[in-house]
Amino acid sequence: MVSGEHTGEAAIPEASDTTRWTRATVYPDMWVDPDDDPRESDAQPVDERGILLDHLRSYRLTLEMKCAGLDAEQMARRSAPPSTMSLLGLVRHLTEEERHVRRVMAGEDAPKLYRTAEDRDGDFNGAVADPEVVDAAWRQWRTEVERTDRYLAGVTDLSTRNAGHCDFGPEPGGHLQLRDLLVAQIGEYARHCGHADLLRERIDGRVGQ
Repeated sequence: MVSGEHTGEAAIPEASDTTRWTRATVYPDMWVDPDDDPRESDAQPVDERGILLDHLRSYRLTLEMKCAGLDAEQMARRSAPPSTMSLLGLVRHLTEEERHVRRVMAGEDAPKLYRTAEDRDGDFNGAVADPEVVDAAWRQWRTEVERTDRYLAGVTDLSTRNAGHCDFGPEPGGHLQLRDLLVAQIGEYARHCGHADLLRERIDGRVGQ
């Protein structure tokens, strides 16, 4: 039998010599101590809009934290075959999602940056271990976050309907409320921050909430 040929048996994962570690001194399974966590705030949102925006802020910070201190090779390192997922790919992917908010809600001309009809996974496939690619991805993500926040600052009513084409739900092109899109955006960040937890721990063993 040719080496590597599928036998129907589950593959045994390779052993890792990566040691789990954390900078936290209070809880050993946390990224940092609560007093040092930038996501912690004295502000206590009490209304729906404030709660949604606070969750979005927290998950954006989580993404940045999970990528802190890594070089280009580590940022572009993929999880496990056949997945193309990497931390850099997640930054690029979530940049696309920030543009998506304005494209749907404000009807802005914000075409996709990385994905194409020919390469629907261009955000991940193009995430290569090049410092310039990494720097460009972070610049673009921060630009898109700022633009999204500028739009959100001008809209106080969560029942505001989309001005652009909606690609959610059973009837693409239909109506969508801002609250629905914010919940979807938070869910997108939450899902991928979970991926980022695993990716980071696999890279250098750092654990965290």
